[in-house]
Amino acid sequence: MHATPPRKRLARRLTTAAAALAATAGVLSTAAPAGAASARHDHGRTVDVQLLSFNDLHGNLEPPQGSSGTVTETGADGTKKVIPAGGVEYLANSLRTARKGHEYSITAAAGDMIGASPLMSGLFHDEPTIEALNKLKLDVTSVGNHEFDEGRTELTRMQRGGCHPKEGCYEKGKKFQGADFPYLAANVTDEKTGRPILKPYTIWQHKGVKVGFIGVTTKDTPNVVTAEGVKGLKFADEVETINKYAKELDRQGVKSIVALIHEGGMPASGSYNYNCDTPGAGAGISGAIVDIAKKVTPKVDALVTGHTHQAYACTIPDPSGAPRTVTSAASFGRLYTDTTLTYDRRTKDIVRKPVKAAASAYASEAKNPRTGNHVVDRNQPKAADMTALIDRWKALAAPVANKPVGYISADINGRGSEAYEQPLGDVITDAQLEALAPADKGGAQIAFMNPGGIRSDLAYKASGAEGDGVVTYGEAFTVQPFTNMMQVKDLTGAQVIAALQQQVSGPNEAQPKILQVSKGLTYTLDLTKKGADRIVASSVKLDGAPIEPGKVYHVAGNEFLMGGGDGFPAFKDGTNKRVGLSDLDAFVAYLTAHSSKTAPLAPPAGGRITIVK
Repeated sequence: MHATPPRKRLARRLTTAAAALAATAGVLSTAAPAGAASARHDHGRTVDVQLLSFNDLHGNLEPPQGSSGTVTETGADGTKKVIPAGGVEYLANSLRTARKGHEYSITAAAGDMIGASPLMSGLFHDEPTIEALNKLKLDVTSVGNHEFDEGRTELTRMQRGGCHPKEGCYEKGKKFQGADFPYLAANVTDEKTGRPILKPYTIWQHKGVKVGFIGVTTKDTPNVVTAEGVKGLKFADEVETINKYAKELDRQGVKSIVALIHEGGMPASGSYNYNCDTPGAGAGISGAIVDIAKKVTPKVDALVTGHTHQAYACTIPDPSGAPRTVTSAASFGRLYTDTTLTYDRRTKDIVRKPVKAAASAYASEAKNPRTGNHVVDRNQPKAADMTALIDRWKALAAPVANKPVGYISADINGRGSEAYEQPLGDVITDAQLEALAPADKGGAQIAFMNPGGIRSDLAYKASGAEGDGVVTYGEAFTVQPFTNMMQVKDLTGAQVIAALQQQVSGPNEAQPKILQVSKGLTYTLDLTKKGADRIVASSVKLDGAPIEPGKVYHVAGNEFLMGGGDGFPAFKDGTNKRVGLSDLDAFVAYLTAHSSKTAPLAPPAGGRITIVK
């Protein structure tokens, strides 16, 4: 409940914050390890402000299944260890433990708290997740692209509260109260009025210490969300927007500023404790956030980022050359970042000085004070209030969630697969092809699936009481949570080849988005070449016959992909659109038809995409 208005509660509770960046010379330094006795944080002229942050929770209240619920740690000797992680019961305990002894502490997030969520949250339009974040005492977050999955009106309801306009209230006598914390959307404006749809920034203050937070999402949101979700909205450039509001905060006397940015980068290693400042500041990370970090005004003192689901705690110099932290805590609540910001009472600004790079690319938290990401491991106590919350919502979801819909003989990896052709991608596209192949359903000959729409793995190990190898409706929903409607369009062979080329060219050239393809379609991906040439056009075949540029093919895909999403305009140019069942229904029907207790579905053999390196 809103015991006090969000703004008043924020001003009273917020402390200040910071995460992982400091080192021997240190300005931005890592706070004491969770559970350790803290030193005095108010030093008279300077104050240490703790910033705890995370991103891309996506409604994962229960511990995520399969590879989605692990992080990789690289030891000093180069050996790798996989650690089970995540789950809001453990995240809550981790954050509460980390806050102990820190009078000045704030918890912030960088978007995608909701959307693409498992059934327990998604079935109830993510009200359970907002309730959990309130209990977690999240102080502020930026919006992410997935906050727009159900459109502006639903996002506004998440902030302000009120029961769902069509489905009403889910619990008798209880009205959804909305988020206690502000959602910041500085670069998302109404097309007609030009005004931000939510607050662009907020100011936290405690005992004279003030820290401003500006929140933005990726300007690419219209390309990664359905058209209906962003209807009537404009998404401005991240850097221009942050710089604009940093000036406004500066004019108000707020000199300490943190940007919450739902855009990210790709570190050179998948290990959470990789030092992306080897051999020099920011040298071990690439992607959109690097360019953003280099251009955002020096008025901003730290960047908390997300979107790519990667883990990093880097130092990327600002335009003046001063060091600045850029962090991301992977996804699904598996990590949190702990950063210390040193606030100078005289200048009212965060102290930032040059820092020395650590010698090793991998260092344990004990040896590398610049590693700001901490594992939310499952060996710690569970937060009792989160357990109660999960049990309550789980009981409401159980009649739908626990229904068995299929059987598997081993893990079928999707999100957790590092291969371009994912085993679960093969299953999903085959399911879509089978559902839409009948003449009266569209006569589909080929099905494509965008890899970002595969949100999890199918894990063999039981998540509940259903038994190993059993796939429940809830688990299938976690894989395909958007319930996008399927479409079949007519594309020429030339357009099919163009779509394949768009995987590795245009906006997808720097970070390829390799589509999953249905059985019968084969081609070669030559990674020794550049851009569209990576697709060997002569190798593209359907059932062994070369794709003919002038021939018309019936192509299936979800409505997001067929609308040109993820940088695939070739699909948007298709004609004669036919609308079918939802992607989730197609997936569930396939699992049911092709598996049983005695004949479970095995991981596909693959071989549809031949890779040349």
